[in-house]
Amino acid sequence: MWASSLLCSEGKQTLAVPSSKEELVHAITGEYDKLVRDLARVPAEQVREKSLPGHKANTLMSPADLLAYLLGWSELILTWHEQRDAGIEPSFPASGYNWNQLGDLAQQFYRDYASLSWTELLDRFNAAESRVLSLVLKMSDEDLYGKPWYGKYTAGRMIQLNTSSPYANARRRIRSWLRENNL
Repeated sequence: MWASSLLCSEGKQTLAVPSSKEELVHAITGEYDKLVRDLARVPAEQVREKSLPGHKANTLMSPADLLAYLLGWSELILTWHEQRDAGIEPSFPASGYNWNQLGDLAQQFYRDYASLSWTELLDRFNAAESRVLSLVLKMSDEDLYGKPWYGKYTAGRMIQLNTSSPYANARRRIRSWLRENNL
């Protein structure tokens, strides 16, 4: 199980970075389950209200945009692995974007999923999370953590950096937003 808990810079307890398939599955499912419970508290009439700090400096996003961001990253993970399995080297982080353009990529995710209702976003996020978990479950510890997959990062670390970590960050954002809106 988890080797140890760590304290982050704010003094809050956080789980260690997963280093096995079991730990990765636990991290993804645990953070996902907590996040979805909090997202269920967002009132339908406020899902498109742009009142959260955006992923790009000096922008605002809605709870639906935040969910679109998470969905976008989950679907990117799946695309990366599908491309690799087909013998194609993926464009990282996404075609047309560099790592120093993540705010712009976030804005693209907001646009990509803007036509989906809140329920459709939640359903698609659930489906993407299930597909990511299926991907992880098909992989061995060696596949996930035995060798670099992208640069110095293992496949497991790349999956964790784009699932459980942003899920935890999104949950902090949503919980703060819920408190600020007395919800």
